[in-house]
Amino acid sequence: MSGLGDIADWVTAAGLAGTGEAELLDGFCRRALAAGLPLARAAVIVDTLHPIHEGRAFRWSRDAGDGAETIEYGPTGAGEAAAAWRASSFYRLIETGGSLLRKRLAAGDDPEFPTVAAFAAEGMTDYLALINRFAGGGAIGEMDCVYSYWVSDAPGGFADAAVTSLVGLMPALALAVKCASLARIAATLVETYLGRDPGRRVLGGRIGRGAVEQIAAVLWYSDLRGFTHIADAAPPSQILALLNDYAEIVISAIHEHGGDVLKLIGDGTLAIFPSDEPAAACARAVAAEGALRQRLAALNRKREAAGLPVTEIYLGLHTGEVFYGNIGSRERLDFTVIGPAVNEVGRIAALCRSAERNVLLSADFAAAVEASGAARPVSVGRYALRGVERPQELFTLDRTATPGAG
Repeated sequence: MSGLGDIADWVTAAGLAGTGEAELLDGFCRRALAAGLPLARAAVIVDTLHPIHEGRAFRWSRDAGDGAETIEYGPTGAGEAAAAWRASSFYRLIETGGSLLRKRLAAGDDPEFPTVAAFAAEGMTDYLALINRFAGGGAIGEMDCVYSYWVSDAPGGFADAAVTSLVGLMPALALAVKCASLARIAATLVETYLGRDPGRRVLGGRIGRGAVEQIAAVLWYSDLRGFTHIADAAPPSQILALLNDYAEIVISAIHEHGGDVLKLIGDGTLAIFPSDEPAAACARAVAAEGALRQRLAALNRKREAAGLPVTEIYLGLHTGEVFYGNIGSRERLDFTVIGPAVNEVGRIAALCRSAERNVLLSADFAAAVEASGAARPVSVGRYALRGVERPQELFTLDRTATPGAG
């Protein structure tokens, strides 16, 4: 089999170029076929760090013709997923400390594992499972190895030389897959904990203390009505579930309408809608508010039916100039927004209770959103904002003239 050295060189170059896992597997398998390895099916599996997914599997089929398939899987610690994991060839290797398991199906080996039996039923003749483990310091959470399997339908299965070649090539492929997975993990972590736009900026190199810029933005600050009373009356497990339920509908509404969540402060959420055109950003914020109200009504119906505490969401909307970037010490930075407008939006939201409204708009926001045609603001009077010298006229949304505002 000629060309196997070229495969290793290609994997190294592709890994250095940042090629994704699915593309790595597809390129590897196509080159292996060209070099004489009789591959019919293959998969590479790697755990990850993600709030929802435990890991990703990349599956390749010679007959598919459209590259490798990507599958994200959830926790495998309970239920059917746990049973499937314990019935796998990889679990056997983990339990025994092995790194290679082969089933010569053409020679009459017992398939033993459900996945291998399925391959045998398809007419496959050989199955090889491999684990490439990372050294202790190279593990990231549960990502401590790369799993792979390789399947042949050649009449005699894999020749011993083909198995030796696959085993020899896998460290290079595993390293390239690990690099791609680590890049994905870094993006996931910074976007999950910093926000989408701040995460992209940090990964793009904006990590210096004091690296800030002045931007025009719509500011969103929301919190939950009566949260302190609910927290005093309900058990901690219910409080965590409540916060997660309401945070889900707030964050999803903001993200779907072009906003970025910067802070989760207890039951509060600080977000921005950046834009060079204030009217357009205000219109997106109002659309997010409308989506939020619809989801809030559905969530409260669901929680009431389950006998769980429910609440409402107060929201302040403002627009202004803010400083956006890294602030903090040399050892601990925060990517956030600061400025008078940030303080004011929190104080506007805090006035919702006394104004008996679920949403309050600053005069600047009201003027911009009315100009956009997205909403008709209605004045609720002048209110004193703490730290602001003169009372400010505040507005709310005319629900009869704001489609979807709830």
